[in-house]
Amino acid sequence: MKINCNEWIWTRQPKDYSISEDKIEITTNPHTDLWQRTYYHFRNDNAPVLQMRTKEKFFSFVVKTEFPESHHRFDQCGIVMYLDSENWLKGSIEYENEQFQHLGSVATNMGYSDWATTAISADVKSMWYRFSRREDDYCIECSEDGVNYSQMRVCHMWKASDEIQFGIYACSPEDSSFTAVFTNMEVTECKWLAHNGQAPDKE
Repeated sequence: MKINCNEWIWTRQPKDYSISEDKIEITTNPHTDLWQRTYYHFRNDNAPVLQMRTKEKFFSFVVKTEFPESHHRFDQCGIVMYLDSENWLKGSIEYENEQFQHLGSVATNMGYSDWATTAISADVKSMWYRFSRREDDYCIECSEDGVNYSQMRVCHMWKASDEIQFGIYACSPEDSSFTAVFTNMEVTECKWLAHNGQAPDKE
C-alpha cells in the first residue's frame, strides 16, 4: 500500500525519520522503550510510535522490518497497537548479543506488561509481521519470507473494543541508536481465520 502521511499519527517523534510512498525509516533515540511495571518494576513510555486509526473489527496489517544496524542490547523494532501508556501490544526482535536475540511480543493491559519470547540467531536482520484483529481479540504472527507465517501470540485487549491505533515503532532502551526500515506495508481482509474447533460457550 502507498503510505499516506495524512493517515499516520506520531506518538512521540524520533530524532530522525523519513517517509516515502513505500518506505519508512526511523532512527531511534537512546534510552527509549515501552514497558510497564512487571518484574523490572520500572515504567518506560517514551518510544517513538507511528500509527493509523480504524474502527474496523476484522483486518490484518502486514509490514516487513529490516534492522541491519541493530547492535546493542535491547535495540528493537516491529509492530505496535499503542492505545495509551498502560494499554498496548507490540511484536518485535530485541537484540541481545552477538550470539542471539529475542523474537517476542508484549501485551500490556491495565498498566502491567508481559513478555513472551524465543531465542533466534543474532544474524537475523529482517522479519515480517502480521497483526490481525477479530473484534476485541488480536493475533501477532511473524515470517522470514512474507509468505509462511507462524503464530507468536493470541490475546484479548481490554481497552481495544472500538477505535484503535496500530502501526510501527522502534526504540533503543540503552545508550544506543540505529535505523529501522519498514516496507511492504499492507492492510488486508483478516488473515486470522475464525476458529474451527470447539464451539463457543453459550452465554
